[in-house]
Amino acid sequence: MSTTRRVYKIKKTKKKRRKRLWLLLVPLLVLGLGASTYAATLYMKAQNVFNDSYDPVEASAKRDAAIDPLEDNFSILFIGIDDSKDRDLKGNSRSDALMLATFNKDQKSIKLLSIPRDSYVYVPAKGVTTKINAAHAAGGPKATMDTVEELLDVPVDYYVRMNFNAFIDVVNSLDGIEVDVPYEINEIDSHDKKNAIHLEEGLQTVDGEEALAFARTRKKDSDIQRGERQQEVLKAIIAKATSAGSLTKYTDVMEAVGDNMTTNLKFSQMRGFIKYVTTDKGINLETIKLEGQDSTINGTYYYQLNDTSLANTKLLLQSHLNLGPAEGNQTEAVQSQIQE
Repeated sequence: MSTTRRVYKIKKTKKKRRKRLWLLLVPLLVLGLGASTYAATLYMKAQNVFNDSYDPVEASAKRDAAIDPLEDNFSILFIGIDDSKDRDLKGNSRSDALMLATFNKDQKSIKLLSIPRDSYVYVPAKGVTTKINAAHAAGGPKATMDTVEELLDVPVDYYVRMNFNAFIDVVNSLDGIEVDVPYEINEIDSHDKKNAIHLEEGLQTVDGEEALAFARTRKKDSDIQRGERQQEVLKAIIAKATSAGSLTKYTDVMEAVGDNMTTNLKFSQMRGFIKYVTTDKGINLETIKLEGQDSTINGTYYYQLNDTSLANTKLLLQSHLNLGPAEGNQTEAVQSQIQE
């Protein structure tokens, strides 16, 4: 085997180790590249992007002291929003997607919880019980973090907020992604133009607007299936972004992300996540779902969370962060009830 082929195999192996992180955080796509001139240029651009996106919030009241993501267990809340110019909401829109990730350094594991956007919960910033997506409209990332803390009784240490412009631009910068459309879809586009997007059933390559419609639609199913489609889109982005042909597209990806992201993570902490997940043994990523049922209250649709599922999820996340009474000896029954 030639030296060139051996080097290619080594790089390909390293990329595979990073896939699970990319599933959570698209902005980190470029940080693990080799020490080439192009990589150095990307590194500097990434640093500028993340520095411009930095927007700190008050630390979690559930923490007694500051934490270090390279030394401690921690959590990140990923917030997807639609604050396009057409809506003229200037960052105060309702959240459209929420995912909480907890990281356990000793287990080298990540637990990823999708929270349905219509979940009926108490929102501290409003002082009422309503849809969880109202928290962002009431007070941005901090109000959303406080609401998730109230719901799950775990600290939310960091957040990453991205809007749909980033989503569309990232897919377009990769020249589209491949998804399996479960049924014929007619949806609005990002400018709310009715029936602007039409997708036939089946496996196909979609552009950014089409991918957004695929991820957002729920006319023929529910928030649960919607969350599953969003995960499928993220996996498709990962597959395309980690292909050899996409290396030259990373600059465009970063520009798309940088213009549409805010976070309280510093660049030095972002870099640390690469070391966190690129271990020889790899990272164990588990997805969790909150069980519930459709509900109508005073004429408004809500997703009513199942009390048992919510209680078990709290225990699992507390255990994963080494905070609650249930440690690593949590029963298999609880694990199987709430994990996919």
